[in-house]
Amino acid sequence: MSVVWRNRAIGLALAFAIYVVDQLLKSHVVDTLGMKLGDSIELVSFFNFTLTHNYGISLGMFQATSVEMRWILVAVTGLIALVVTVWMLREHKLGDIFGLSLILGGALGNIKDRYSLGYVVDYADLHFGDFRPFLIFNVADAAITIGVVIILARSFLVREEAPNPDAQPASEAVENGSNA
Repeated sequence: MSVVWRNRAIGLALAFAIYVVDQLLKSHVVDTLGMKLGDSIELVSFFNFTLTHNYGISLGMFQATSVEMRWILVAVTGLIALVVTVWMLREHKLGDIFGLSLILGGALGNIKDRYSLGYVVDYADLHFGDFRPFLIFNVADAAITIGVVIILARSFLVREEAPNPDAQPASEAVENGSNA
């Protein structure tokens, strides 16, 4: 297996792991803990499990107020997940694949919720007193956010080396007897 395909396999495995962890934690909150909508359990002074249902997408935008809107959101987010998968399978570098795999795993977790429940289960409530730097979220949301930050950071900070027009190609160097 080439290094590129190994990186892609790692990316697919990571996306699957994110999906599984997300679904297990959502199941734990709803089934094992038996939480109902609005229930809150303090885990530490700055972090609670607070069960909410998100009928929209990022930051609660584009609320699915009808059955049709629900399926439109499932279709649109499914299409985005497909695009991310194709993008990931075209990448070569593990750093880019890593960011895309976080996005893919998170997207799959939220798509599964929206498909089967009609909403996304959110429960992670980070707060400092009354200050909440984020809306209530889940593992999938965190993975998507971190993945997007990685992709953006890499696009701004990681530069590929431009080919040197003065450099002699290795095949020509061998033909000319020089060491390349």
